[in-house]
Amino acid sequence: MRTPGDDGDLTLGFLWGEGLIASPADVGSVAHCGRPGDEGYGNVVEVTPGAGAALPLERLEASRRGTLTTAACGVCGRRSIDDLISCCAPLVDRPVVPWTIVTAAVASLREAQRTFARTGGTHAAAAHDAAGRRLVAREDVGRHNAVDKVVGALLREGRVGPGAPEALRPALLVVSGRASFEMVQKALRAGIPILASVSAPTSLAVDLAQATRLTLAGFVRGESLNVYAHPSRIGP
Repeated sequence: MRTPGDDGDLTLGFLWGEGLIASPADVGSVAHCGRPGDEGYGNVVEVTPGAGAALPLERLEASRRGTLTTAACGVCGRRSIDDLISCCAPLVDRPVVPWTIVTAAVASLREAQRTFARTGGTHAAAAHDAAGRRLVAREDVGRHNAVDKVVGALLREGRVGPGAPEALRPALLVVSGRASFEMVQKALRAGIPILASVSAPTSLAVDLAQATRLTLAGFVRGESLNVYAHPSRIGP
C-alpha cells in the first residue's frame, strides 16, 4: 500500500533498505508493467538488474516481506532482528549539527506536505545536509514508504551509497509521526547519522540506535527535542 508517484524512487529505496542492492549500479531499470490505460497500470514495476549484477533474491525469500510489502509499522514480518543489524554498518561520529538546525528541519517538513495540506492523510520524510539545507522530501500514506522514496532519490543523485562524496551525503533525516525500529534501520542503511521525529520513538528503535551509534531525537516540536541515543552529534 502506497501513494502513487515517485514509484521508481520507492522501489530503489526499498531494495536498498532491504539489502538487495549494494550500489545504484545494481539496478539497470525500473519500469511500470503493462500499458497506460490497462486496468491496474502503474501498480506493478519490473526491476532489471544492471550489467553484471545479480540480485540476491534469497534475501527476499527469507522474509515475509518477499511476498507482500505494506505501509505497516515495526519489524514488518522480519524473522530476525539480527538480520536487520547485519546489513547496517555502524556509523562514524560525524557531523555535529546545532540543535536549532534539527528543530528547524522538522518544522519545515510541513512546507513539503502539499498532499497532507489537502487531505490530512499522509506522512512525510526529508533529508537535510549538515547546514540544514533540504536535499529531498517525499510524501506517502505510509511513513516507511516516504523514507524509501527519499532514499531512492538520494541514490539516484549519488548522495548515498559507495563512492558518494562526503560533501554530498545527508546528515539528517526528519520524519513525521513516530520513529519506529524500521525507520532507524532505513536511516542506517542510507548512512544518515541523525534521525529526528515529530513524535515518540519506540523502545526497539532506541535500542537499535544505541547499538549502532545513530543519533535519535524525538518529540521535536517548536524549540524543544528529546535525544534518546548518541547526543554528541547534536551541538549547541
